[in-house]
Amino acid sequence: MLIIMGYMHIDPAEVLQFVAELKDLAVVTRQRPGNIFYDAALADPEAGTLLIAERWVDQQALSAHLDAEDTKAFVARWQGRVRGDIRKFDATNERGLMD
Repeated sequence: MLIIMGYMHIDPAEVLQFVAELKDLAVVTRQRPGNIFYDAALADPEAGTLLIAERWVDQQALSAHLDAEDTKAFVARWQGRVRGDIRKFDATNERGLMD
């Protein structure tokens, strides 16, 4: 399993538009084969900071998402207007929180 986690930063004046477009992308992304979880949360709306969290079954599923036309169109629309510190982690020992 892959875990994608980190922050995205955007001009606070564009946060509402970005979040609306991301929500549309999320609806489609959650239906993609290999997606386990895909979401974002406003960590600090005044600063334009969002927390990004994704889980994918494997790199092939993540790559298919990143290569999808709607994902590429979203990235192209926001390229240069968003910066992020997002990392990818391999998770090989998944278990419950209290396990």
